[in-house]
Amino acid sequence: MTIPFDVKSIRTGSVADDGADALSIIPGWSIALAILVFAAAQYLFHGVLPHQKHEMLPMRLLMGYSWGTAFASYVLLIGYVSRDVKRRNMSAGLWMLIVIVMPGGIGAVVYFLLRQPILSRCPHCTTEIASSYHFCPQCQFQMAPVCGKCFRGVRITDVYCTQCGHDLAEDHAPARLRAYSD
Repeated sequence: MTIPFDVKSIRTGSVADDGADALSIIPGWSIALAILVFAAAQYLFHGVLPHQKHEMLPMRLLMGYSWGTAFASYVLLIGYVSRDVKRRNMSAGLWMLIVIVMPGGIGAVVYFLLRQPILSRCPHCTTEIASSYHFCPQCQFQMAPVCGKCFRGVRITDVYCTQCGHDLAEDHAPARLRAYSD
């Protein structure tokens, strides 16, 4: 039993939509800068700020680690947005300016609310289409498995449609969209 490589990417729209793969698009410069920012926060709270009272050490440790983590996370978020905006064919300069300038991460929240869906290309005619489409609107190429009776999306491992109960084996789906060979 083999599943073709493109079935997963067609079904989900992009391989990078998975949690672990989504984190892999954070650029190396952002990771290095986040480590540097975290170390700078530790230096600020433990080296620069006055600390004559030794009973305040637990509070300095807590503040150093929490502020360092917050600033490092923000740098990682900026790195993620810098790559994600390019995947979605959006204006990188505009969104980076919004994310960096708007205070407190509000720019990142606005980005995640307004970002465009990831577009994929039809393997038959190379038209850019949304990953939620089951058929290409230009050439009617079947992009994802659908029920032959109600035409709603199904998973490749389903035997029956979860909406109408139709036997999916009767639909004669293309081999690239079947998980199990007959």
